Amino acid sequence: MTDIDPILIDLPASIDTARLHMRPPQPGDGAALHAALVESLAELRRFLGSLPWVEREQTLESAELWCRTANANFLTRKDLPFLLIEKASGDIVGASGLHRTVWTTPKTEVGYWGRTSRNGQGFVTEGVMALCQYAFEHIRAVRIELVTDEENTSSRKVAQRCGFTLEATQRFERRDPAGTLRNTCRYARWPTTG
Repeated sequence: MTDIDPILIDLPASIDTARLHMRPPQPGDGAALHAALVESLAELRRFLGSLPWVEREQTLESAELWCRTANANFLTRKDLPFLLIEKASGDIVGASGLHRTVWTTPKTEVGYWGRTSRNGQGFVTEGVMALCQYAFEHIRAVRIELVTDEENTSSRKVAQRCGFTLEATQRFERRDPAGTLRNTCRYARWPTTG
């Protein structure tokens, strides 16, 4: 992988699990994404260090712009975002993605959020597990990182359920928008075969 431009790497544009169809956002997804975001803003804004973009006002236009930008980023391999779409209902139940990929290693970071009304149903865990498999198989990742606020217990439980190992808790690693110092937990996962 070290000598290949990431744009030339063929990556599947969808992932299917038992309950989810996962794919990059597309033009026209903005309204459905906006509905999921607006419902989930209070919870998402508790940890702005991980999702700073949710602090801004969320509009139909900003959601559509995010979807189109995310689609372009997937095509250029700058970021690999996926919507988590429940097969049974067609609803967006969250989003996940592989971010800050270092193609020469290769390593990546998985991020995620879940729609508040669908939390506790295992969709985020199912999506993260599928993305880890995708990263190991298609990117040939030797390392997947997961970074979360120490107080985000839901996110930390996802990390544990998905087989990540806590490598470090960084004290006073960042400040939230109110200026309060926050601790950051850094997890990692590796392929099962060396």
